[in-house]
Amino acid sequence: MINRRTFSKAVGLGIGAAAVSLPGLGANASAATAAERQPGAASLPTNTPGRDTGFPTIKQVDAGLLNVGYAELGPADGPVVICLHGWPFDIHSYVDVAPLLADQGYRVLVPYLRGHGSTRFLSRRTPRTAEQSAIALDIIAFMDALTIRRAVLAGFDWGSRTADIIAALWPERVKALVSTSGYLITDREAQLSPAPAAVEHNWWYQWYFATERGKEALENTDDRLALCRYVWTLVSPNWNFDDATYERTAQAFLNPDYAAIVLYNYRWRIGLIKGEPRYDRYETLLAAQPSIGVPTVTLDPALDPFTPPGDGAGYRDHFTGAYEHRTIADIGHNLPQEAPTVFAQGVLDADHL
Repeated sequence: MINRRTFSKAVGLGIGAAAVSLPGLGANASAATAAERQPGAASLPTNTPGRDTGFPTIKQVDAGLLNVGYAELGPADGPVVICLHGWPFDIHSYVDVAPLLADQGYRVLVPYLRGHGSTRFLSRRTPRTAEQSAIALDIIAFMDALTIRRAVLAGFDWGSRTADIIAALWPERVKALVSTSGYLITDREAQLSPAPAAVEHNWWYQWYFATERGKEALENTDDRLALCRYVWTLVSPNWNFDDATYERTAQAFLNPDYAAIVLYNYRWRIGLIKGEPRYDRYETLLAAQPSIGVPTVTLDPALDPFTPPGDGAGYRDHFTGAYEHRTIADIGHNLPQEAPTVFAQGVLDADHL
């Protein structure tokens, strides 16, 4: 999920960059007023959360180390938007976002990240690692496989981190960026120091996964599914999802590499294991916390326990290009699924910054 150090550094900060506080649901779910919206960006119609229950088809493409499963909506020749999910979620976080953007003429691609859904490693010999740069390179390979030179990238949680990394290291591939919870590139050195107790409390699962008990729980299918559902209730306290909604996403957690990928990611993040040497040069670049110069909209869900105080002030300096920040009222961690119109409007507006 979120970088605990980014959050802890922001504790105690006051209001920074100007922000728009936006309601998340219902008739008041517009993402910006006409005065705030950039020229050329339309105002999207409201798509009620849960209206769409699935994607018509899942496609597969060989890309780098993976055979990637992905959903695709919209015209094949439209400008590309790639929506990236987080943990413990899957492509269904965008099930209501994708149709909104497709109706605006975008080609919307929603890939399963490594270890999720129908995405599989091409070789049994490939180490099941999950450094932050490895996941970003998966998406670069995905773009290359589909002959996509440049796209709008939009994400939350692992998806935000992945999009941030691509925007920082390969800005020529990113037309615009929507990053939920701001700048999430992990600073592993900073992660070695303790955060305030209230911050550490939010990352209980990270410490749980560092233990053999947590490993066993994640490797046991029943325990895994129960654990992930419990996390949903904690990080999105205002989201009244039903059993069918969770079960659609939970199918993605049955991937044979799921436990290995999740455990590796969280253990690597806090320095318990070393990364693969093939990614060292990228991680060295990311350790410097590089700035992001592409047009960016950052979104902070107000009910997300990982949203730092200060309306984005704690990470504002990382974004050096055209920029807008918005705080979304009454919404938790899974922003695109809880407030699809708000998220889709952020994409549209970022593309017109």
